[in-house]
Amino acid sequence: MAIVAIIPARYSSTRFPGKPLAKIGGKPMVQHVYESVSKARGLDRVLVATDDYRILETVKDFGGEAVLTSKNHASGTDRLAEVARKLKAEWVINVQGDLPFIRPQTISRTLGPLRRDRSISMGTARTPIYQKEEWVNPNVVKVITDRNGFALYFSRAPIPYIREHAGFSHRSLAGTDSREQIIWGYRHIGVYVYRRDFLLKFSRLRPSPLERIEGLEQLRALAHGYRIRVADVEEPSVEVDTPADLKRAEQYLRSSGNSPSGGRKK
Repeated sequence: MAIVAIIPARYSSTRFPGKPLAKIGGKPMVQHVYESVSKARGLDRVLVATDDYRILETVKDFGGEAVLTSKNHASGTDRLAEVARKLKAEWVINVQGDLPFIRPQTISRTLGPLRRDRSISMGTARTPIYQKEEWVNPNVVKVITDRNGFALYFSRAPIPYIREHAGFSHRSLAGTDSREQIIWGYRHIGVYVYRRDFLLKFSRLRPSPLERIEGLEQLRALAHGYRIRVADVEEPSVEVDTPADLKRAEQYLRSSGNSPSGGRKK
């Protein structure tokens, strides 16, 4: 019944080479992700899966666990599956390496439905989009779901198309703010929970045309008829895909009061 979280981290990113080692507040981003994930309850193990010795040594230097994988994987799922084949685990959690400040409760909420319902093989999460600029940004993946919380589609395009209204009415999930806010849609968060046996099966499925068009692996599962449960969470909009995003991550760190140089926010 073990639960293992794996953070895929490759060095040769097309848009941002060396991204896992980019510094935020004096720490490499991969360390921020590792430390954030390690705070989630119920995890038996957290490790980084990388194809680069520089990342491997960096993780070991800050006291984390890392494993070296093949450089020939076409996707993060393939890298994850290579590691999962050697694990004795019930669930495998894939946390994308571009989420330096992912909240521990996001991981717990994503795992919850799979633990309650064994018929669900794969889960992920979404959070409201409050800014139109984020909604139209192709680097921000959007998701729409059915009334039971299962994904209908993921896209880099702004979905759903809003024909007559400015947005949706949304009540805060945080529990401390009962005000209703207008949202444009939902941002997909790069955390996936798999039953281990399904992950190994998923990695062997043939990529679909939609996956190739959008550049989104999760569309492979939908194309092959598998359901993806989507948990609703409140998660800060801090994803690092480009050097410009790195500056925004620095600003978020300072404003949150956790920056080693900025001190605690008053």
